[in-house]
Amino acid sequence: MTDTTTLERTDESTTTILEHWVRGAAWAGESERTGQVYNPAFGTVQKQVRFASKADVGAAVDVASEAWAQWRDASIAKRQTVMFAFRELLNARKGELAEILTAEHGKVLSDALGEIARGMEVVEFACGLGHLTKGAYSENVSTGIDVYTLRQPLGVVGIISPFNFPAMVPLWFFSIALAAGNAVILKPSEKDPTAANWMAALLKEAGLPDGVLNVVHGDKEAVDALLEHPDVRAISFVGSTPIAKYVYETATSHGKRVQALGGAKNHMLVLPDADLDLAADAAVNAGFGSAGERCMAISVVLAVDTIADEFVQKVSQRMATLRTGDGMKGCDMGPLITGQHRDKVTSYIDVAGTDGATVVVDGRDAEIDGDANGFWLGPTLIDKVPTTSTVYTDEIFGPVLSVVRVEGYEDGLEIINSSLYGNGTAIFTNDGGAARRFQREAQVGMIGINVPIPVPVAYHSFGGWKASLFGDAKAYGPHGFDFFTAEKAVTSRWLDPSHGGLNLGFPQHD
Repeated sequence: MTDTTTLERTDESTTTILEHWVRGAAWAGESERTGQVYNPAFGTVQKQVRFASKADVGAAVDVASEAWAQWRDASIAKRQTVMFAFRELLNARKGELAEILTAEHGKVLSDALGEIARGMEVVEFACGLGHLTKGAYSENVSTGIDVYTLRQPLGVVGIISPFNFPAMVPLWFFSIALAAGNAVILKPSEKDPTAANWMAALLKEAGLPDGVLNVVHGDKEAVDALLEHPDVRAISFVGSTPIAKYVYETATSHGKRVQALGGAKNHMLVLPDADLDLAADAAVNAGFGSAGERCMAISVVLAVDTIADEFVQKVSQRMATLRTGDGMKGCDMGPLITGQHRDKVTSYIDVAGTDGATVVVDGRDAEIDGDANGFWLGPTLIDKVPTTSTVYTDEIFGPVLSVVRVEGYEDGLEIINSSLYGNGTAIFTNDGGAARRFQREAQVGMIGINVPIPVPVAYHSFGGWKASLFGDAKAYGPHGFDFFTAEKAVTSRWLDPSHGGLNLGFPQHD
């Protein structure tokens, strides 16, 4: 087993400190700054995490650069062997990782296992690197001349991952980056950082050479150090739109490739001909899974007036069956990540009343199966939300489902396309013509047809439009290998020794 005690140390005051992971081992660096890591189900600090200085990040980049010099020359077969071994180890020990996720993020164990499964799909996809990194070959483009392309690794790449998916999002990026022959510096969220070290240790066990994947923890100082370091060739980021924009602008100004995935306000349009039971199930699942802390959560249902009352009733009935509490106890929904975030999400319930909306189910009244000090908010349903309210316009990122009533398809589509964001959307209907029209007309990057959370499988790419994506490359899939490799074109001619002479013009075809 991966021993998590090797990832941490205990200081003289018996406080556990999670260190960085550099050159295949826990590493303290020079900075003495730390941050608190909570168990959100109890509202208590369970450990500290080391915060890297700019110099610490620079030292980790130096280690990665040194390791990359060998890893880039490792054969495809060698890299595949490591990735296959990592996949098998991850699958065998996923229960251990799920418990880490639940203890630090708060999501229930079943949701944590689902996160790992979706991340593992990308590991499996990356195992096909032999096919996915092939170039093209054109023979005899001119007499005796061949042209072919090579796909080569970039070098050291940085990954900045969010708190809401501390295993899945790193797996999206580092699996492909490593398979393509790059070295990686991973900066996970300081709110739930242990999963990153755990996966780094597992990669070492799978045969990844020391220094090829390093983990540095920290806050803005560590992030800026990655964005500005001249030896970091590319940055992958997932987080809120303002920070995604900052990451994109800062990193590109320092000459880096960037894929920066931002926030969302995902709509689900329910037409009168839809199966309302199916739609209500979908709205509850997509709105409250992972306590609504995911960028693909459905946060707004656009319900056509003629079915809106019935739909709201069906949703509220299903919400009454949900059990909110400690994720280790088999509950349906866990706590929010911090008390501060819980309070921010809760504030929108008051805003709803002020703005004329109807609070149908108030999560503040939920009965909690857990410690009273946890960061709890039960599922919340708000009906008749005006599109001018911040309940509608803001990315709340919590278990708050808003219902906006619309006249019909055209009205709903206009609201979706007017949104600042364009991450995901869904339509629920039994009309194939309406569904086909929707998939063409909705200005959104990922669309579900009777599917509430349309996250693509690993061999397609994940990413939105508008303020939900900065940069040209989406995550994983074909975009992933394109992002983490550079294409080189080679024009080759092997002349017969009898050929020669000078010719200053363009090549001529015989």
